[in-house]
Amino acid sequence: MTVDITLKKEVDNSYKIVIDTLPQLTFNRKVAIVTNPKVAGLHLKYLLEHLQASELYIITVPDGEAYKNQTSIDIITNRLFDHRFNRNSLLIAFGGGVVGDMSGFAASIYQRGIDFVQIPTTLLSQVDASVGGKTGMNNRYGKNLIGAFHQPQAVYIDPYFLTTLPPREFSAGVAEIVKMAVTFNKEFFKFLEEADLNHRETLSEVLAQAVRTKAWVVSQDEKERGIRAALNYGHTFAHVIEKETRYNTYLHGEAVGIGMVMANKLSLALGWMHEEEVDRIAALLEKYNIPTTYDIEDVDAFYEAFYLDKKSSDSAVTFILPRGIGDVTISDSVDERTVKQVLQGFAI
Repeated sequence: MTVDITLKKEVDNSYKIVIDTLPQLTFNRKVAIVTNPKVAGLHLKYLLEHLQASELYIITVPDGEAYKNQTSIDIITNRLFDHRFNRNSLLIAFGGGVVGDMSGFAASIYQRGIDFVQIPTTLLSQVDASVGGKTGMNNRYGKNLIGAFHQPQAVYIDPYFLTTLPPREFSAGVAEIVKMAVTFNKEFFKFLEEADLNHRETLSEVLAQAVRTKAWVVSQDEKERGIRAALNYGHTFAHVIEKETRYNTYLHGEAVGIGMVMANKLSLALGWMHEEEVDRIAALLEKYNIPTTYDIEDVDAFYEAFYLDKKSSDSAVTFILPRGIGDVTISDSVDERTVKQVLQGFAI
């Protein structure tokens, strides 16, 4: 006997990304703001001046990638149970990429899914992490290996929050902008080479361009089964670096910057990039004090860690590699010997 369950239907997960001064937000339901102490100290008062809800609660999680774990998820969900949140309730992610990823994941699993809104406060989260519905947490095996695709109801990007961003955090966000330019937009890359992102109007233009690029990619491939995987350029290497350094040496964008340099070297070794392009990308990263070097202690161990990457399989490692600035390929056929030769160039 065969019993079919027909579940074919269109689900509209569309939403708006607002890049402007935070509007007045009113919600006729229970709302919890998830944030960390640093963001709360700097900006929670500003957010509360723009927000009304029938009931409002603040949930604070520790600050930093090292706390992007099950313990922090439990803090969020337990508070929701304490205050009897239901499926009509709402989470607001108010912070950087770590807060956004964890809030979205908690929203995706609480009572099998409730709504959430992203209000990102770092450059990295504004141009990348808050857009596209990737949520998750880390575990001892690696970064973001437990998670879900859960799209926000809206994203509010207020450049005001960047006025208190430390230079190092700003630079980490620039790395993700460079990533999008290298993979999808050669003219945008040229613009970045000449641009001064310390100029407010220029930064606003760059924010808009980066978000448009990310939104276009997500609209083509929401669940990362094709073109969206290209946005992981640099991340295959970066996640190994972050895990090796226990998430307390590099900011995510810094690790991505190093990862892009490694990916470029591999692409150069395969004959897919010219050395002049490799140098241009490194120069743009260095312009914003993004690290471009890393000392690998054990090349074999570094390579084996690639197999924990979500894009890889039991028998092949998937790499996102540029074929020149503005073009990219996704390959699972790069031979191990070539990869290790490139990694050897970073070895101590």
